[in-house]
Amino acid sequence: MARADRRRAQRAKPAPVTRRSDVVVEDTMFFPRLRRHAKWVFVFLALVFGLGFVGFGVGAGGVGFGDILKGGGGSGVPSISSAQKRIDENPKDAQAFRDLATAYEAKGDTASAITALESLTQLRPRNVDALRELSGLYLRQASDAQQRAQDAQLRADYLAPGAAVLGSLTLKRQPLAVDPINAAVSAQVSQATNQAVSEEQSAAQSAVSTYKKIAAAAANKGDKAQAELNLGQIAQQIGDTTTAIAAYKKFLKLAPTDPTAPDVKRLLKQLGAG
Repeated sequence: MARADRRRAQRAKPAPVTRRSDVVVEDTMFFPRLRRHAKWVFVFLALVFGLGFVGFGVGAGGVGFGDILKGGGGSGVPSISSAQKRIDENPKDAQAFRDLATAYEAKGDTASAITALESLTQLRPRNVDALRELSGLYLRQASDAQQRAQDAQLRADYLAPGAAVLGSLTLKRQPLAVDPINAAVSAQVSQATNQAVSEEQSAAQSAVSTYKKIAAAAANKGDKAQAELNLGQIAQQIGDTTTAIAAYKKFLKLAPTDPTAPDVKRLLKQLGAG
């Protein structure tokens, strides 16, 4: 009897206790700390809009990386030459521009893909899928330009580490001389950095303009509300406060009971429009 009791005691081991980690509730908005995390925000947006609409071929029959991974081996991607030939024969062939953009995307030529999509959206101004894809490409372009600016600055710090410091110091109200090599490196890097920053700002502003078109072309109230929310987030990221405030207010008017409405109201207060 005692032996049976001991066996039952051995079998009746306590069940392990599963510890549940505390859920950290974070702000659901994309850009709560915009300027400090601009690089990662641009990368995130490029992934969201670029990969979502470009990589997997969403919109107007495009062929994306998802199709290739499914076994197409790239054979289903239109060729640049065939798409361009169709455009030459019929400049109003919207599908040809769609195929041309897809072909350039597969090649990694973002700038040419943007040009093709711009032509497509001129022919089909209410094609929301094409507009979203175009916005994603603009954001990718902005992210790439920002990376180039940062790389240029890193090269300057490595090749001419003292140029910036010496240039900012004065002796008897005269700036300290910088040696010619450092001066030349600094000038070259400054030019490259300024050009990259200009390209970044231009691409980001183009993304905002495109999302304004998306909001205008949205087919229903829900899609329009989402478009206004995305427009506000992108505009806030690039420092276009006026556009961000207007978009957030439109979102609240369209979707006052949306779960993100309280977060949008807090953002409006931070922007001085609460």
